[in-house]
Amino acid sequence: MTAPASYSEPPAPVFLFDLDGTLIDSVYQHVIAWHAALSRLDIDLSVWRIHRRIGMSGGLFVSALIRETGVTLSEADVAMLQQAHAQGYLAQAGSVRALPGAAQLLAALTGHGVRWAIATSSYRATSGHALSLLGLPEDTPMITRDLVRHAKPDPDLFLAAAALLEVDPRHAYVVGDSVWDLLAARRAGAIGIGLLSGGYGREELERAGAYRVYADPADLLTRADELGVRDLT
Repeated sequence: MTAPASYSEPPAPVFLFDLDGTLIDSVYQHVIAWHAALSRLDIDLSVWRIHRRIGMSGGLFVSALIRETGVTLSEADVAMLQQAHAQGYLAQAGSVRALPGAAQLLAALTGHGVRWAIATSSYRATSGHALSLLGLPEDTPMITRDLVRHAKPDPDLFLAAAALLEVDPRHAYVVGDSVWDLLAARRAGAIGIGLLSGGYGREELERAGAYRVYADPADLLTRADELGVRDLT
């Protein structure tokens, strides 16, 4: 009989989750909040154009806005837009819900000893309420925009989340709903997993580097064995 091969144990899987559109159903509340904020400066930008930018940092969003519309914004205008967006989003926070299967997925991972963290381009002030929606404690490992130099599509958020868990990002799965998540995942050296729950199409997510694409967290939970995470359900 041939002796079993000798090799080092593979690293345990780790998950780094985006938040908006990945764990909570909040993308369109952000779109509406940005649209209302822009209207205060008499900037009429179609909501579909705004949606295409959700997931990147607010600063990059404003830079893209200036490029696409040709408007000139002062520093005060930019600050007002950021503040108005935050206020507009928080005013709608009561309509935000956890995405199907999100709380169950996180609980199943925790129950099976699979480590995970949240990494979001949102600031703590607008993302903190998500913890209660997901049934999570305040000390949940989460990296927000406040804590890094650059947000998506830069890899800082995912690099910081991996560092928080003390793992190599190359051994992590990044789960996100936008092309910005997947670009940041590639730059961090992680494996990208796409979800359709934020409004991007399967082909777009795959072109951006998604190894697998699932409908939502519930779909990922039932098919986690495809990622080498067994017996979650």
